Amino acid sequence: MGISDRALTMVVMTVSGWMLLESYRGYPLRVSFDTVTRDLLGEKVNALNNLSVYFVGGILLYAYITSAGLIINGMTGMGSQWASVLFTLAFSLLVWHSTRAVDRISVLLVILMGLSFAFGISGLSMNVRLDLLLDRVGSEVSYAPYALVMLPVALTSFGYHHSVSSMRAYYGEERRASRAILGGTLIALAFYLIWLVSVFGNLPRSEFGPVIAEGGNVDALLKALGSVIESKAVASALNAFSMAAILSSFIGVGLGVFDYLADLFKFDNSRGGRAKSWAVTFLPPLVLSLLFPFGFLVAIGYAGAVATLWTCIIPPLLAWKVRAARREEGGEGFRAPGGLFMIVLVILFGVLTAAFHLLNMVDLLPAYKG
Repeated sequence: MGISDRALTMVVMTVSGWMLLESYRGYPLRVSFDTVTRDLLGEKVNALNNLSVYFVGGILLYAYITSAGLIINGMTGMGSQWASVLFTLAFSLLVWHSTRAVDRISVLLVILMGLSFAFGISGLSMNVRLDLLLDRVGSEVSYAPYALVMLPVALTSFGYHHSVSSMRAYYGEERRASRAILGGTLIALAFYLIWLVSVFGNLPRSEFGPVIAEGGNVDALLKALGSVIESKAVASALNAFSMAAILSSFIGVGLGVFDYLADLFKFDNSRGGRAKSWAVTFLPPLVLSLLFPFGFLVAIGYAGAVATLWTCIIPPLLAWKVRAARREEGGEGFRAPGGLFMIVLVILFGVLTAAFHLLNMVDLLPAYKG
């Protein structure tokens, strides 16, 4: 069910990103989510949207900083807090420098991820056991009831919308940015599917209990996989892949939040203005990571529900407003596929996903505990 959840979420989130991209038509290239939402939906809706975007973006950065610190500490023994500080300072400066710097390092990271992923997954895939993958070992358990709980997790995995304006500004127009969005979500889905098959084909379901008990942290999963992987080279490749994945996500999310807050607070693009944007983007999650290293495990529980607002509800509403204005004023431009039916479908997906998440928080949905 994890595969079908992520495939469905990938399709919906790609379309919603295109709807957001459509709503930027006619605005300057450096405009952000904040300006467009305020203009089209009003101050109150925009204030709520701002809070939700910053909450989710900040929580993700908080999680990436903590996870990177743990992995680097495991590799070097330098201490997770120092590792978190050095990781943040070193790689957030890429975001401060320029979007082009992020693009260049992202290309290198994708290559590293591809090589380490291929090597690590080849080691896992050669040992995939069909009985483990299909869970024919031990007692018969149906996992279908747990599918609803997975939707908010899958949605958060595809929450790139705060970076849409950055992609539009980088490519200079909507159609090229739309192809980048589709390419990015397809690549992410492919990595997810291969990773799921490799992990579930090697790790018995009984071994997921300790990982779940630690909040599903990457470090705990790698330790569990290490107990069933005989090759140290494969284990090292998986560590490298995890680090590259966290780093690419960190700079990608960081760039989106950086540009979003720069527009929100009207910081200019000078070195001083970018320094202010850097401070409000990266210092709060770093401080939280140092003070409460695993606090994000609780906070990220709310991220899936909150993210539905700015990924599945606001973008369709913006597209609806833009299309209404276009009918009155005329004009052409990039348009997301589907008419009113698609707008309603995306909103409904978001509302149901948020509802499932809230029901899970009060233990009204079945959740797998290992």
